[in-house]
Amino acid sequence: MPILRNSLLSSNDSIKSDISNLHEMTFSDEIAPAEKSSTSLTEKTGYQDSIYRNAANIFQGIRKEKPQDKILVKYGNGPLPLAIDFKDERCQRLSYELAFSALKYQDVLENILIDSGTYPVQSMPDELTSLVVVMLYDLQDRKFEARQNIDDDEDSITEVQQVECYLYSFKTKLAAALARCRIKHDALSIECILPETIRKQEQRASALPLFAWVNTRKVSLEEVHTTLQKEGFTRVESLSKFDGCTYCLDVHCEDLLIFPSTVKERLLTLDLFAHYKLLLQDKSRSLAVHSVKSLLNMDDDILIAHAGSGLTVAHMSVLTNQETSKIFVCGVKSVTKEAELKNLFAQMECKNILLLQEDFTSIEPTDHKLQKVKVILLLPRCSGLGVSNPVEFILNEHEDADLLRDFSQGSVAEEKLNVLAQQQLKELTRAMQFSKVQALVYCTCSVYPEENEAVVNKALTSGAEGAKAPQYKLCPPVLPLCCKSEINTSAENFFKLELSDISNSCFIAILSRERDPSETVSVKDVLARAAAKGLLEGIDLGKPSKREEKKKKKQKVAPTKAATKEAAIQSRIQEFLEREMKPNKIDSDSSVSNEIGSTTQKTINQTNDPTQVKKMAKPLSNSSLPVMLKNTPTSSSTQKVFERQRTIRKPKSDEKMMVLKPVEIVLPPVMMPYFNPQGNRAQISSNHYYYHWVGTKSGIYGSLSPSSSKKLIKSKDPSSSTVKHARQWL
Repeated sequence: MPILRNSLLSSNDSIKSDISNLHEMTFSDEIAPAEKSSTSLTEKTGYQDSIYRNAANIFQGIRKEKPQDKILVKYGNGPLPLAIDFKDERCQRLSYELAFSALKYQDVLENILIDSGTYPVQSMPDELTSLVVVMLYDLQDRKFEARQNIDDDEDSITEVQQVECYLYSFKTKLAAALARCRIKHDALSIECILPETIRKQEQRASALPLFAWVNTRKVSLEEVHTTLQKEGFTRVESLSKFDGCTYCLDVHCEDLLIFPSTVKERLLTLDLFAHYKLLLQDKSRSLAVHSVKSLLNMDDDILIAHAGSGLTVAHMSVLTNQETSKIFVCGVKSVTKEAELKNLFAQMECKNILLLQEDFTSIEPTDHKLQKVKVILLLPRCSGLGVSNPVEFILNEHEDADLLRDFSQGSVAEEKLNVLAQQQLKELTRAMQFSKVQALVYCTCSVYPEENEAVVNKALTSGAEGAKAPQYKLCPPVLPLCCKSEINTSAENFFKLELSDISNSCFIAILSRERDPSETVSVKDVLARAAAKGLLEGIDLGKPSKREEKKKKKQKVAPTKAATKEAAIQSRIQEFLEREMKPNKIDSDSSVSNEIGSTTQKTINQTNDPTQVKKMAKPLSNSSLPVMLKNTPTSSSTQKVFERQRTIRKPKSDEKMMVLKPVEIVLPPVMMPYFNPQGNRAQISSNHYYYHWVGTKSGIYGSLSPSSSKKLIKSKDPSSSTVKHARQWL
C-alpha cells in the first residue's frame, strides 16, 4: 500500500509539473509580449458566454470531416441549438478567431478528450460537441485555470455554463492527456505540433503591418498627416524604421498608409476611422483599384463583379470622377445587404455606385445600362492562401468562412482547387464577351498558378471575345504602380507580390485590347490617364483655368489675325500688279498668261472646296493676267507659298551686282501673277517673289518666243531639265 500511495503521489506530482509546464507554453515563442494583441490578453481570462456560443456555431460549419472508419468524436448532423448573435465587430472577430484556433488543433483536442476519458459525454447531445471542443481549447490556453467573470451584466447561457463545469471537473485528466500528447510529438509547446506551414503563417500574421487608404472625398492626405501628428504619430521613410506610434507611405499607392500591427487598437479609436476618413483594408485591394484607375478615361463606367464588403467598391468610387463615371456592382441580391452597402457608401460620400441583383455570369453584355463600361474589375473567390491573417481577410472582405478549413491545413485539395479555377475562368471569359469593354483587371490572393497564370492564359486562348471583336492581350502593370523588379520576368507580364512579413500575396493581370478608331479620346482623358500613371507628378491639374483662358483668347483672336494678314497679302499683290502692268499687250504673253491662268484655276479647284468658291473677281485691265479670287479664302497651298515668299531673305549685295542674261522667266507651279517683262526691274520687290533666271543662247532681252513659252508650260515635271527651281516649292 505505501508503494501504491507513493506511486499515486508521484503521479499527482507529475501532473502538477505538467500543468506548471503548460503554464509556460505560448502559441508563438517568437512573439514579444509587447506585440500581442488585446485578443491574446483576453484569452487568458476567458470569453463571454455569447462568444463561446458563436464560436461553436462557426466551428460546427467549418470543422474537418473525417472518413467514417476514422471518426472518434461525433458532432451531430443537425444545427446547433444556439443562434449566432454578434453584438459588435469585436465580438465577431473574437468568435472567428476562437473557432479558427479550435479548427487548427481539432485533431489534438479530440485526442485529449478521448485519452482523458472525458468523451463521450453522456449528459450532452452530439450537437454540443462543437461547444465542448471550443471551450476545451480556451481552457488549456488559460492553463486550466478558472474563467474570470468578464461581464456580470450579460445573460448567461445554460449550455455554456454546463459545458464549462463539466470540463473543469476533468481539468487534471485533461492536463495530463495534453502533456502526454506533447511528449508523443516531442514538442516543446503545443504550437510545435502544428505543421510548419501553419506555424509560419501564424508568425507572419503577428508581424504583418496594417494598411489604411485615405478617403479623399472627405479628407486630404495633408490633413491626415496633420491629424496623425497631433495624435502622437510620427511619419518615417520605410517599414524598417517602425518604432511605436509611427507610419509611412506605401511605395505603390499614393493614398495608402502603413502602420505597425501593435497600434491597431489605438488607431480604431481615432476620429479618422470613426468618420470613414481612413479605412483598414488589405493592400491587394488597393492595388486592384489603382490598376483600374490607370486605364480609365474621364467618363468611363466600371463594372465590378463582386461587392464583397463594399470597401473596394467605395475606394474605386473615390478614385473616379463621380460626376461623369458610374460604378456597377453585381450580385447584391439581399435587401439587407443592399441597405448595408448603401449606408456605407452614404457615410463615405460615394454617389456614383449602382447595385445590380444579377450575378456577373448571368448579366447580359448587351444590357443598355452597361454600354459605357470600359473596364471590368474581377476579384473572384480564390483559395486565399496568400493571406497571413485569414480571419481579418474574411471579415473585411466578407468571404466565406469555409476558407478557414483550408487555412487550418495549410493547403487546398486538388479537387477544390480545380473547382475554383473553373469558376474563375468562367468569370474571366464572360468579361471578355462585353464588346464595349476595353480592359479587364483580374486580381487574386492565391499562391497557386492554377488560379493565376493558368486561368489568364486559358482565357486568352479561348477566343471568348469573338472573331470580329479586337483580341485581348496581356499588358504589364502601369508605372508607378509597380517597379520592373516586381513584374514577372517571364514572357507574360504579371504583377506579383510574394507572401512575406510585410505584405500578403497579390496577383494582378491586366488584359486590354486596341480602342475602336471611331472613338475619340479628349485631352482630358489623356491627362487623366497620365495622372493615373504618375506621369504628371508635380503638375497641378486642378488649376488649368489660366491656360484654358489664354487658349480661348488665342482661338478668338487667331481668325481675326489670319484674316488681317490675308487681306494685307492680297493688298500688296494688287498694288504690285497695278504697278507692274502696262497697257501694251503681246499675243505671246497672252497665250502664256492664259495657260498659267488655267493651270492656276485647276490648282485652286483642287485645293479648295467648290462650295467655298462662289464668286470670281472681275478681270483686271490687263487680260493677260490670270483670274484672281476676290473676297474668298485662299487655299492652304497658296497661303503657304505667300508666307514662304515673304520670309525669303533679301539677296546679298554681291548678288545684285551680278550681270544676268535673262531670257526666260521660270515661275513655280502654283498660283502666281504674271510678270510683265516690259516693266521696270528696279520696282520688283524681292520680298514678294523669287525668280530663277535661266540663260539661253538668245540675247534678246525681254522677249519670249511662242515656242519657248509653250515648252515652258508643258514641262510640269519639277525634275525636268528645262525647269529647275532653286528651292523646293510647295
